Amino acid sequence: MMEADEMTFEESLRTLEQLVNELEMGNLELDRALEIYERAIALRDHCRKILDECDRRVRKMIETSEGIKKEDLIID
Repeated sequence: MMEADEMTFEESLRTLEQLVNELEMGNLELDRALEIYERAIALRDHCRKILDECDRRVRKMIETSEGIKKEDLIID
C-alpha cells in the first residue's frame, strides 16, 4: 500500500472514495474499521494539503499578474 504523501491528488481521492464505500457497507470488524478510518483521515489530510498548495500558487500568480486582483476571483 502506497503512503498518502506519495500519491497524487487523484489517486488519493480515488482511494479515499473506496475506503468510504467499504466503511459504508458496515460489514467490518472494529479493528478493520479503525484501520480504514485512520487511512481515510491521512488521505483526507493529504488531499487538503495539495489543495492548499494549489490555492497558494494560484493566489501568487494572481498577485503578480497585471490587471487582475484577488477580488476578481472571489465568488459569493
